[in-house]
Amino acid sequence: MNFDLSRSAGSPRIAIYSGTFDPLTLGHEDVARRASLLFDEVIIAVAMAHHKKTRFTLAERLDMTAEAAARMPGRMRVLPFDGLIMDFCRQQNASAVVRGIRNLTDFDYEAQMAAMNRKLNPAVETVFLLPQAELQCISSTLVREISNLGGDVSQMVNAAVVQRLLPKKLEA
Repeated sequence: MNFDLSRSAGSPRIAIYSGTFDPLTLGHEDVARRASLLFDEVIIAVAMAHHKKTRFTLAERLDMTAEAAARMPGRMRVLPFDGLIMDFCRQQNASAVVRGIRNLTDFDYEAQMAAMNRKLNPAVETVFLLPQAELQCISSTLVREISNLGGDVSQMVNAAVVQRLLPKKLEA
C-alpha cells in the first residue's frame, strides 16, 4: 500500500507532541523545542488522562506547558485532548506525531504504538526524538517522587514547575 504523505506548498506541516506532562520536564521541553525546528507548527497536546491519578490538574498542566512553550522557537500551541491521538491529528490537520524516547523500553512501547497508529491513520507519521543525553534519565514519575521526598528537582524541570511542585509536596 502506498500513501502520499507530502503536503501542498501552502499547507503547513503540523506535528502533535502529546503527553500527560505531569509535570512537564526539561526532557519534554527539549523534544518540543527540537520538534519546532522540524515542523511549521507543533501542537503540544496535554492529555486529560482520565485513567491516571495526576498530581496536577489539567488546567495546571496546560498552564505549565503554555509557559514553557512561550519561550520556545517556532510556532507552538498548547491544547488539551481526550481520546485517540489519531482522531486529534485529524481534527488538527496534523501530518506527524512526535514522541520522545529515552531508552530501549520507551522505544519498544512507542514502536508498538506507532504501528497501531499507522493502522488507524496511515497519513500520519510518527517521529521519534531523543532528548539530550543529560536529560534522558528524567521522567515525570521520578520528578514527582524526588520532589515528594524533599529532593532538589531544579535540574529536571524549569523554575516555574519547581515552584508549583513545592506546595504539592505538602498536599501529598
